Amino acid sequence: MPRLNRTRLMKHAARAALLVAVLAPGAAFAQDAGTELEEVIITAQKRAESLNDAPLSVTAVSGEKLAVIRSSGGDIRVFSARIPSVTLESSFGRTFPRPYIRGLGNTDFDLNASQPVSFVYDEVVLESPVLKGFPLFDIDQVEALRGPQGTLFGRNTPAGVLKFDSAKPRQTFGGYGQVSYATFGTINAEGAVGGPIVEGVLAGRFSALYQHRDDWVDNGFTGKKNTTGGYDEHAFRGQLLFTPNEAFSALFNAHYMHLDGTPQIFRANVITKGTNDFVPGFDRETIFQDAESRSGQTVEASGASLKLTYDLGGPVITSITAYEHVTAFSRGDIDGGFGAVFAPPSGPGFIPFTAESADGMPYHAQWSQELRVAGDAGALKYTLGAFYFFEDVKIDSINYDTLGGGVRNGFAIQHQKTTSWALFGNLDYKLTDQWSVGGGLRYSDDSKEFMAAQLITPPFAPVPPGVLRASPESDEISFNLNTTYAVTPDVNLYARIAKGYRAPSIQGRLLFGSSISVADKETVMSYEAGFKADLFDRRARVDANLFFYKIDDMQLTAVGGGANFNQLINAAKAEGYGFEFNGEAAPIEHLMLTAGLSYNHTEIQDPNLFTQPCGGGCTVLDPAGPIAGTVRIDGNSLPNAPRWIANFTARYAIPYGDGEFFAFTDWAYRSKINFFLYQSAEFTDDRLLEGGLRLGYAAAAGWEAAVFARNITDDESLEGGIDFNNLTGFVNDPRTLGVEVKAKF
Repeated sequence: MPRLNRTRLMKHAARAALLVAVLAPGAAFAQDAGTELEEVIITAQKRAESLNDAPLSVTAVSGEKLAVIRSSGGDIRVFSARIPSVTLESSFGRTFPRPYIRGLGNTDFDLNASQPVSFVYDEVVLESPVLKGFPLFDIDQVEALRGPQGTLFGRNTPAGVLKFDSAKPRQTFGGYGQVSYATFGTINAEGAVGGPIVEGVLAGRFSALYQHRDDWVDNGFTGKKNTTGGYDEHAFRGQLLFTPNEAFSALFNAHYMHLDGTPQIFRANVITKGTNDFVPGFDRETIFQDAESRSGQTVEASGASLKLTYDLGGPVITSITAYEHVTAFSRGDIDGGFGAVFAPPSGPGFIPFTAESADGMPYHAQWSQELRVAGDAGALKYTLGAFYFFEDVKIDSINYDTLGGGVRNGFAIQHQKTTSWALFGNLDYKLTDQWSVGGGLRYSDDSKEFMAAQLITPPFAPVPPGVLRASPESDEISFNLNTTYAVTPDVNLYARIAKGYRAPSIQGRLLFGSSISVADKETVMSYEAGFKADLFDRRARVDANLFFYKIDDMQLTAVGGGANFNQLINAAKAEGYGFEFNGEAAPIEHLMLTAGLSYNHTEIQDPNLFTQPCGGGCTVLDPAGPIAGTVRIDGNSLPNAPRWIANFTARYAIPYGDGEFFAFTDWAYRSKINFFLYQSAEFTDDRLLEGGLRLGYAAAAGWEAAVFARNITDDESLEGGIDFNNLTGFVNDPRTLGVEVKAKF
């Protein structure tokens, strides 16, 4: 069985160092002409600090780069491969993103799925995978925290955290407005306005977003043009900041979104058997579906939070109370084709049986409360707190008789309540002017109450099981230990050991089975060391790290297969190792470069673990398992875990008049991924390379006009598959070209 190969890891790390060398000479050649980089301030440890001082692997995205990658109406998946070790995909579409950090994620497609990457939006944890699709607008900064974050951030963070912070109200009037129009009638419009309401006491900010795309995919089966692929989405956020004195503040946040769009578009037999190539004649703008006319997706979410802060003259008390609510319904043509072999005509390719289904979340409510006290006591910085979380969710899963015109022939319901509480503390102590140490503990207690019932049984499923229940409970102590050493005022070395934890998960999708599955809690031990440095009089900045983690009882989801089960399992062990690199440089005046690179090796380690492979005629590469129709997956990499991720941006400006002409390009690459726990020739994708270009003029007065392109090379890549019926896949978005205007005031 392959083990950690340190020699190979050092070679990969050397490549990262080479990338540093690529950036650094440019800065060295023009030290007198470059531009000093602005300091990056992050809140990854729930306090404002310089990115270079934080003893963990974190990438911050803000400003123009954040705006550019969101051009053309992109949802949260635009961050995939644009941050080292981070990818996102979805078999639902614009909602229900599935995030992965350092290869750790969850391929579960049910609406109560538990994910090891936590989303924290304006300091509120979003547990539901549907809530995680809340759109981004009027955002100050995005931070990707890699590795276990179980001490300061609750609710399932063994892989890391994606943290989003919106712009806050200020006592100065201002705002912005921008609108773009692109290919497929894509409209992206957003804006914000804010300022004082009562001078020095009350400030407000209101932000809004509207996104639209026309249907752009033809249906070759019905002969209709432009039948699917579009969406309408709008959202708003209102905030009030009350500051009656210097010691107290209250920030109220209310937000809402509504999406009326298209579910993920599945394409039957789009993969050439025995390879992962698209079939000859593949056309991204054409599908062949008999249930497309009944497909659709609606999501509505709303919530509010109240953050109270009181400065006691040293210690600062913070309370964050939040409520989130979301409803969703998504119905799609799951087999991706028309007819079946027993009911011709059928196609494209071999369709064993039809599959049309829907998932709905008619009710959801989430309450969370965090109370913490933080402060400085000389050389000591501390954070102590408590956290409470409650979620109540109801889910409907429905099958339809596609050949019968969409008549419901299967119906199952799930009801899950989750209760969690935790106590946590984190300390950082400055031993000398150069050397700091820190650590933290968190005790978590989690319990779930789950019920599943099958109300209408599909004709091909077992006897109705009645009502099934599960009530798993667990508790765990998470921790982190870290140290930072300042070699010089501009160069820091750090090391970190952290233990992460994910509570038990439950899966009760009964449409194709008669039992529910429960995955026991998982724990991860992570070891990380790296450096962070400002170079050449702060005209370049680099950070890099090496990491290794070991997971016990890893929660995995065996999806699909011939019976289309969605089964939770625990692998005895899994491990990963690799490195990450970020770099910025301003080598000459008006030129800004950024680069990111990561290598991730992941491996399942359980000789007794096996699963059912595809039921759609794929070429299985794993050895046979102990039960007929199964394969062993010991030694396989984790699903959707690329070895390599690389990204690059460059901006160059030419001053003109009271402004500047500019060109901005960005590129993102990820290497080969495997879609499922087992290995096959078909359900993989060799690589994805997407680039963007933006050309325009920015005036000193605050307005800007630009033309842009996303996926400028029109890269065609598989992003995922469905394996129970045929060689079904779904793909990335095509090239879009557009224009945008923006004004700040």
